[in-house]
Amino acid sequence: MRNIILSVLGLLLIAGSIFFAINIIDSKTRPKPRTSKVIKTVFVDTIQNQAIPIQIAANGNLTAKRRLELYAEVQGIFRGGSKLFKTGQKYQKGQALIRIDASEYYASVQSAKSTLYNLITSIMPDLRLDYPEIFEKWQAYLNSFDMNKATPKLPEITSEKEKYFITGRNIYTTYYNVKNLEQRLAKYTITAPFDGVLTEALVNEGTLIRQGQKLGEYIDTGIYEMQVAIGKEYGDLLRIGKSVTLANLNKTKTYTGIVTRINGRVDQATQTITAFIEVEEPSLKEGMYLEASLDAKNEENAIEIDRSLLQEGNKIFVVKDSVLDVVDVNPVYFSDKKVVLKGVPNQTVILSKSVPGAYAGMLIKVYQEKKRTNVMSGDNTVSTAKNQ
Repeated sequence: MRNIILSVLGLLLIAGSIFFAINIIDSKTRPKPRTSKVIKTVFVDTIQNQAIPIQIAANGNLTAKRRLELYAEVQGIFRGGSKLFKTGQKYQKGQALIRIDASEYYASVQSAKSTLYNLITSIMPDLRLDYPEIFEKWQAYLNSFDMNKATPKLPEITSEKEKYFITGRNIYTTYYNVKNLEQRLAKYTITAPFDGVLTEALVNEGTLIRQGQKLGEYIDTGIYEMQVAIGKEYGDLLRIGKSVTLANLNKTKTYTGIVTRINGRVDQATQTITAFIEVEEPSLKEGMYLEASLDAKNEENAIEIDRSLLQEGNKIFVVKDSVLDVVDVNPVYFSDKKVVLKGVPNQTVILSKSVPGAYAGMLIKVYQEKKRTNVMSGDNTVSTAKNQ
């Protein structure tokens, strides 16, 4: 009997504990967490459509417009001149760049000139007797003949008899042989065709120069050209004589160039057109890398914004009653950092700086700058802040 009573009491105790625990659980109320709304502050701009100049960016290396590659057409020993044949050496027009020893060949030329002189001298007695009317002009030619100067041009033939007589004495053949030798003799000295500087020197004084050997390069440092590739869609906008702004990589110096030539063929691989920009500036050097900005055209009723503000290629965020919205736009030109858009109404308020995590319907707060104004009161200055 005692055991039964203890068992019943134990069950009642367990049941009471369970019931009490259930009541405690049911009576506990948990407050719902409040979601805090984060309102981001954004920078905005008010749109005003206007004419946006579209500038085509291009780049390239400068090359001298006038360049001379020096090659030897004759063979001989390289003789020194008034200036050393070294890289960076400057020359003026007409100065000798290279002198090749021509003493042996010069003797051959003088021998040929002497033969011509002797031939003409031998026909003078016959001219005096048979053709006295032409004797004086051939005598004047002999008097002007100087062995140390270039061979003068033969007198002009005035009759068929004179022509046959002179040709039969082999004078024409000898004359043109002499002129040919003189032309080759002139190739032993290479002179500067324009003011410039030697950019490459491949031979030294005393070197044996062979025919066809490259000797160096010579350029004009006054005028340079830059070759740039422009998209074919802007080919009809380029004009010869158009001014172009050039700048170095650091954007510390700018130069003004002019479009001088435009290739009439489109490169099939890149679909670009080659244009050449001429620039004159003493501080420029061949091989310098420059960036060019070509004014292609003005896009009317358009705006220009950062490319980071463009969403999905044709959308931008606008602000309507402190809420972000998305509108469609029409991009007409892309540069490295900017994009030109059309189709945005005037007075539309758009984001001027991108906002991470932005979405349509997002609550925002427009950033307003504070301006400080100085209020003069007697000798004291009171600084006050106003919110615009």
